[in-house]
Amino acid sequence: MIDRRLLTLRTFASCGSVTATAELTGYSRSAVSAQLRELQQSLGMRLLMKEGRGLHLTAAGRHLVEQTDGLIGECDRIRSAMASVAGAAPVEFGLGGFSSAASNLLVPLAAELRVSKPMVTVQMVEASPSRCLDLLLAERIDLAVVVATEAEADVGADARVEETRLLDDPLDVMLPMDHRLAERSSVSLHELMGEVWITDAPGTAYRALFSAAFTAAGVNPNIRHEVTEWETTTALVGAGMGLGLVPRLASPAGAENVRRVPISGPARPTRRIVAAVRRGTATAPIIAASLAHLKDTARRLLSERLADDT
Repeated sequence: MIDRRLLTLRTFASCGSVTATAELTGYSRSAVSAQLRELQQSLGMRLLMKEGRGLHLTAAGRHLVEQTDGLIGECDRIRSAMASVAGAAPVEFGLGGFSSAASNLLVPLAAELRVSKPMVTVQMVEASPSRCLDLLLAERIDLAVVVATEAEADVGADARVEETRLLDDPLDVMLPMDHRLAERSSVSLHELMGEVWITDAPGTAYRALFSAAFTAAGVNPNIRHEVTEWETTTALVGAGMGLGLVPRLASPAGAENVRRVPISGPARPTRRIVAAVRRGTATAPIIAASLAHLKDTARRLLSERLADDT
């Protein structure tokens, strides 16, 4: 219902280059260039201009992109309403999510859709939250599960996206089994002063969450190890090399000699996880059913995960 060339222009406006647009949309670079050129010709106005070695939107191009937000959302709303009336399902349905969301939330959803919607081809992408939002807006996927923070994916700031809150995922402290606090039902960050810590590198979203929690608690953590994988954090904890904070949704494989203990107090770090869809699509039958499935899964997941680790 919407000219694909207009969608390509919108993707270009978001990512800023023909190469990135091609990668997000799945077209070749030459196909993207051709679509943008043809759109200019059909409208009879210059939408892009060369600047150095790259292309940039003209004032007319920026205005066109800004004015299409409502148009795209209304078109998606109409298509969703038509699908509800006709009971129709799409031929393909794309899901995207970051690693622990993909394994814990999206895989069960994909398995359910395989049974309940056998005529639909489900495709799943595991990627960072910001990448998932880019793919969602480029219409490469239809639903994304992301961490909703400014550092990860600022969902609430984008009028093109609707979010459904799934869960508040608390970070628990991983302790060696012989740690003095390992048998506690919960601990505060104040009780962990003087400990050696394992966390991610500066500049990452997880490090920002880690640092904010300690700042709020008035504690200066002694960071000795920087790692990127939860499995590595857990292995170091099990080896007695320090303590780590791990999201409850994450389930590090092969964890030995460690115990997950909830953090108590007002400084408890938590990340908000949401399902994001393009505005106007939430009422489409397959998306509405998927959101309901995700909410049900998220509701029971955290309590089960903590019970498994105690």
